[in-house]
Amino acid sequence: MTIASLTAGAAAVLAMLAARDLAGLTFRRARASSLRAGALGALAPRIGSLRFLRRLTPAADLRARLTAAGQPGAFGPREWMALKAGCGVAASVPSVAILAAGGGRTTTLLALAGPLAGFAAPDFWLARAVRARSEAGVRELPDLLDLLRVSVEAGVAPMRAIGAVAAEFDGPLAAEWRRVAAAVALGEPQADAIAGMTDRIAAEEVRAFGDALVRSRQHGVPLAATLTAQASRARAAQRRRIRERAARAGPKMQLVVALVLVPSMLLIVSALLLAELQPALGVGSR
Repeated sequence: MTIASLTAGAAAVLAMLAARDLAGLTFRRARASSLRAGALGALAPRIGSLRFLRRLTPAADLRARLTAAGQPGAFGPREWMALKAGCGVAASVPSVAILAAGGGRTTTLLALAGPLAGFAAPDFWLARAVRARSEAGVRELPDLLDLLRVSVEAGVAPMRAIGAVAAEFDGPLAAEWRRVAAAVALGEPQADAIAGMTDRIAAEEVRAFGDALVRSRQHGVPLAATLTAQASRARAAQRRRIRERAARAGPKMQLVVALVLVPSMLLIVSALLLAELQPALGVGSR
């Protein structure tokens, strides 16, 4: 019995177990997005409800990461787990082909790692999306704080000023400011609206700004001086990140020079030297 046949048998057993779990689940109404309107949208919540998938990633942690990433594709935890399962199944197809072709131990390990890599790939993408959204929000924070400070010093209420300032920008943090201002205008408690913003933009600077707004409302702390200090700290942190990124770029450039440019130049010089030495050594002459 080969490894390929064992893998096929294990896949069949897992498929039977999954079918048994799916048979006991109720249908959920598909949501308004185009993805959920089709067959995949109807199956995604059911696949994401499987017990062994729920144990792999805690729902609360996954929901927080999806929120911090801006809810890509309007996916919830169940739909995201279904996507991960689908990627794992898709990655298992070439793995089965590799196992069927035979090979050594290294080939077998690589083939077995394929489904695991496919299952984990969406989480790597999600982590990059969270980081990119956080960095984009931090980049526009100093300018937003400066304009907000000017508006507050002119006598505009903080929530109205937040909405007016955010209307002049297009980044993710400006969108969150507009969302907070609209939510407060519709009657949502200011503390809850600000807490939602800090969850959707996972950055320490944004959390400090939200805490300053809450303290200003609860304790009557002057907001303009706090905004000035936070804008200065945000710009200083941004300069520090730029310097750190530049410092990390130096070794990468040296590695490229050492591994690519220097060998290529040595090859060119060697070819020229050989071309010059051929007549003296009599190479190619009869």
